[in-house]
Amino acid sequence: MYFRGKSIFMNKILVLSLSLVISSVFGQEMAAYKVYTKTGKKSSYAKIVQALKGKQAIFFGELHDDPVAHWLELEILKELHEMHGKNLVCGSEMYERDNQKAIDAYLAGTFDEKQFADSCRLWPNQSTDYQPMLDYAKEHQIRWIATNIPRRYASQVFKKGLASLNQLSKEDLRWICPLPFEVDTTLSQYKGLLDGEMHMGPDFVYAQAIKDATMGWSISQNLNENGVFYHINGSYHSDFQQGILWYVNHYDKLPYEKMLTIALVTQPEIDKLDPEFAGKADFIICVPESMTRTH
Repeated sequence: MYFRGKSIFMNKILVLSLSLVISSVFGQEMAAYKVYTKTGKKSSYAKIVQALKGKQAIFFGELHDDPVAHWLELEILKELHEMHGKNLVCGSEMYERDNQKAIDAYLAGTFDEKQFADSCRLWPNQSTDYQPMLDYAKEHQIRWIATNIPRRYASQVFKKGLASLNQLSKEDLRWICPLPFEVDTTLSQYKGLLDGEMHMGPDFVYAQAIKDATMGWSISQNLNENGVFYHINGSYHSDFQQGILWYVNHYDKLPYEKMLTIALVTQPEIDKLDPEFAGKADFIICVPESMTRTH
């Protein structure tokens, strides 16, 4: 009886131990993202929402194929609409300035989705990642601004240099920021392209800068004193309060204190922010590298 009782007791201990191991392995939370401040301190989505108040320009710097970014972009759009109603204006890098009429027609209901798609140079992930935001804007009568330079002109700058833009007609120049435009190559984002591993040369830097300048100009032309502008762009264009923000400040004199940045990054583990990402934005959303890509 002693040995049988001991055996039953040991079996119970074994079952309990296995239960604890299984619970530990399969019961732990698998976070899709975690939020950090620019200094690497843990934060939250609720604190992002709180920080939106009092800002005039909000920039969400995404990774273009990240589903968490696109989901949170839409959620923040809803938050901003609830706060500001008709004073909210949105815009994004994904739409080029010469496609504004097609966007307006879609938002007004004149174009259906197919007509809109046939009339624009849309990104391959438009239907999954950006269409939901545009549809929300349509439903709630929110203006959506195509802020980016037509890609053919940015490509022309890269291949032929800034001087090649002097050959453009006045009609073509409508889609670009006022020329000539200032480029501060001492900014770390541009300096990194010149001096970093890429060594892309000045024309590549100017091609990136004219995108930033055109987006900044577009925002400044659609940002009034009582309004709020929400902009979606690749993280590079707003990281470290440079890129588009520098040009919004340059054109509109909007203080950096009135602008808020969000950046999305990926890491193998997200329980602690890697030091290399510190300072990228006011809030840094950290997503596991294993997250499914959208395209």
